Amino acid sequence: MKSINIDSNWIAAALGSGGCCAMADERVDSVRQIVDRACQRYNEPTISALIPILQEVQSEVGYLPPVALERVSEFLKLPKSHVYGVATFYHQFRLRPRGKHLITICRGTACHVGGSSDISNFLMRYLRISSPEDTSADSLFTIQQVRCIGACSLAPIMKVDEDVYGKVDPTKIRKILSTYRRLTKEEK
Repeated sequence: MKSINIDSNWIAAALGSGGCCAMADERVDSVRQIVDRACQRYNEPTISALIPILQEVQSEVGYLPPVALERVSEFLKLPKSHVYGVATFYHQFRLRPRGKHLITICRGTACHVGGSSDISNFLMRYLRISSPEDTSADSLFTIQQVRCIGACSLAPIMKVDEDVYGKVDPTKIRKILSTYRRLTKEEK
C-alpha cells in the first residue's frame, strides 16, 4: 500500500488549526500523555488497535487534536494519512473541540420533508458556523446532524443536549438558544 507522507502541520492546516484547535504547550504534553496511556494497553502495535485508541483518547480529551493523531501514528507505525483517514471516515470521531451544548438536527425523512435542511442552514448562519458539524466561535454550541431522532410527529426536530424541541422554526430556535446562553451566563 502506498502511503502519503503527512506531517502535523498539514493536519493542522486541514483542520483550520490556529483558532479553536491551537493548544498551549502544557496542553500538548497532556494530550501526548493521554495517548501514551491509551497505547500502553496494547503490547504489540497493530492496526486493530487504531479505533479503540482513538476512542479512548477522544473520551478523555473530548476530540482528536492533530498532536494526538500524530502520536497514535508513531505508536502504531502507521502513515499519518491512514490515521487521519480513519478519524475523518467514522462519524464518531471529532477533530475539533465540542461546544458546551450539543445541538442535534434530525435529518430523517419526516424532518427532511418538514424543512430540516432550512433549519440546519439557519442555525449555521445564526451561529456563524461554516459547516454542519462545527462549533460556534464562543464554544457554546456544536451542531451535529443525525439520521433520525425517532419523534417524527414533531418534525422538524432539534435537540439541545437531551432536551427535544419539535416543530422548530427560526423564531423558536432564537428563543431556545437565547435561553441556553442566559443559563450559561448565570452559571458563571
